[in-house]
Amino acid sequence: MASLRVSGMVVSGSSSSRRSHTRLVTAAINGPKIRFSPLSLPKLSTSDFIEELSVRSGGYRVPITTQMEKESGPKTHGSDPVVVAELYAIMEAVADRIEMHKNIGEQRDNWNHLLLNSIHAMTLTAATMCGLAAASASGEPLAGLKVSSTILYLAATGMLAIMNKIQPSQLAEEQRNASRLFKQLHAQIQTLLSVGNPTVSDVNDAMENVLALDKAYPLPLLGAMLEKYPSSVEPAVWWPQQGLKQARGIGKKVEGNGWDRELEDEMREIVGVLKRKDKADYLRLSEKALKLHKMLAFSGPLLTGLGALGSAFAGTANPWAVVLGVAGGALASIVNAMEHGGQVGMVFEMYRGNAGFFKLMEETIESNINETNVWGRENGQVFEMKVALQLGRSLSELKHLATSSSLRNIEEEEEEFGSKLF
Repeated sequence: MASLRVSGMVVSGSSSSRRSHTRLVTAAINGPKIRFSPLSLPKLSTSDFIEELSVRSGGYRVPITTQMEKESGPKTHGSDPVVVAELYAIMEAVADRIEMHKNIGEQRDNWNHLLLNSIHAMTLTAATMCGLAAASASGEPLAGLKVSSTILYLAATGMLAIMNKIQPSQLAEEQRNASRLFKQLHAQIQTLLSVGNPTVSDVNDAMENVLALDKAYPLPLLGAMLEKYPSSVEPAVWWPQQGLKQARGIGKKVEGNGWDRELEDEMREIVGVLKRKDKADYLRLSEKALKLHKMLAFSGPLLTGLGALGSAFAGTANPWAVVLGVAGGALASIVNAMEHGGQVGMVFEMYRGNAGFFKLMEETIESNINETNVWGRENGQVFEMKVALQLGRSLSELKHLATSSSLRNIEEEEEEFGSKLF
């Protein structure tokens, strides 16, 4: 009986647990239903998000422009894609030239320092050996010192002649100028792509500017190097030479596009000041630097050559041979330090470049003034601000300069320079 009672309890317990489990499962199945609505995502327009202009022709590629770049990048909507691609290609070529001129300028500046130090060491060593040879009585020490001194003098003479021919300091200044001007051109093209509507004419102008800079500041030494000792001094020219626009017709209209008669008269006075004072002064300084340049370039090899001649006859009965050998080396070191240590060639090129800067300003102002159609000129207000910035003046100072220049013609007073920068 006890076993039957126990088994009944087990059976009833198991059946009750089964029923409770069934109720739990049923409750879980019959729970509240949650509806999942489809997630709506904004449709992304591929054409609005990514705009790619990739042109591969002639080794250039226009970079990809994304949506973020379209807001801050060049605004060339409505422009001819081929024109834009050509301007990008010119920009890449200009950027490459900037790097080339920068690297070559640093290399040629190193040439100047290394050659100058080497020639100094050789010259002073040769002079010392010549003096020691005179102190020696005779025999093999005398012959060895004389030969060594003569060889060093001759080597210094040859190296100095080559150094005076190529003028590394002047070459370095040319490359620095070229790098700066190519950077200006690169920035101008970037501005054109950002705020302008480039045309085929803009592409042609950019190409002409690149080729003019290549001609003004050549990279190779042999065959294309600029003349280091010209017979006459001329301002440096690095822009395309085009005929200035001549005024045509009578009673041309000068009102509009920011221009008026007063602004034209002001620009004419500025041109007169730049011609009479700034450009003329830098041409005068260039001529003085060129004369000193020629004199030092001739004196250096001459003195080392005389030192070689004196050292060859050192130790003989004539005491002037020793004086010539030692003094020639000392004077040659002084001359070389003045010429290449003082970088006289670089100073000459700097003066010539400054004169070219003022010549470019003159041609730019005259080109705008001589344009009969005011709408064919650059905006007058913007142009006046550019001229003032290039001369390091405010607009009021620029007007004062023009006024004082016109009064000078009447009162014959001392005229000031147009530029305050240099």
